[in-house]
Amino acid sequence: MWSWQLTNALTALLLPPGLLLLVLAAGYALRHKRPRAAALLTGAGLAALYALSMPLTSRLLLAGWERTAWEGPSAAVQIVPDAQAIIVLGGGKNYGAPEYGGDTILGATLVRLRYAAHLQRLTRLPLLVSGGSPEGSAVTEAQVMRQVLEREFGVPVRWAESGSRNTLDNARLSYRMLAAEKIRTVYLVTHAWHMPRARLAFEHAGFRVIPAPTAFTTGFRITVLDMLPDARALRDSALFFHELIGMLWYRVRLLTSS
Repeated sequence: MWSWQLTNALTALLLPPGLLLLVLAAGYALRHKRPRAAALLTGAGLAALYALSMPLTSRLLLAGWERTAWEGPSAAVQIVPDAQAIIVLGGGKNYGAPEYGGDTILGATLVRLRYAAHLQRLTRLPLLVSGGSPEGSAVTEAQVMRQVLEREFGVPVRWAESGSRNTLDNARLSYRMLAAEKIRTVYLVTHAWHMPRARLAFEHAGFRVIPAPTAFTTGFRITVLDMLPDARALRDSALFFHELIGMLWYRVRLLTSS
């Protein structure tokens, strides 16, 4: 649990707004000794903060990244005759939700489950949910995901992988479960912005991955609001850098472990 917290804390400092706040703090600290450097750091930090807070910027960043998640001209899922299973990855959990009387899934996970249920009805393939409890909760994400799929969507779940702490674990532990049943070709369901990194991890684990991304970044048209700072846009920009850093880190880890 502590390693998971430390990893996430360090990641937060490398992403906006954490990194930009560090740049602004450095500018403030240098304001007397090196005023020109201080002015440069402060100006760069504020400009970057504004740019990454614009919905237009975050949309362009995520949409460009998402296009690497699939092959061909369309993101529509392809029905592959030799596919053997569907794997859906968790996207977060709401702890002790009072309206439900306990833990439940976050909206990001619900989006993935909805698409997994749609895909399962199309293909009739068995489904695996993957998500552990890295924060130490007694209830794992996979357990809650299974409950939602079976009780609310009416979709059966054959396997629940509950030991993972990250996407690499999702891939490794899911492969361990499915390899015992000679299952190698799988649909992989996750957010479109998460698919490039997830696909890398699952293919390295040994799967043949059929990408089934969902929740693409789209927009109706560009308006003046797309040029104004927005907290959600800053979050989406941070997602882009999180995935970019994560992809680089995964490539290093997978290269050194192979």
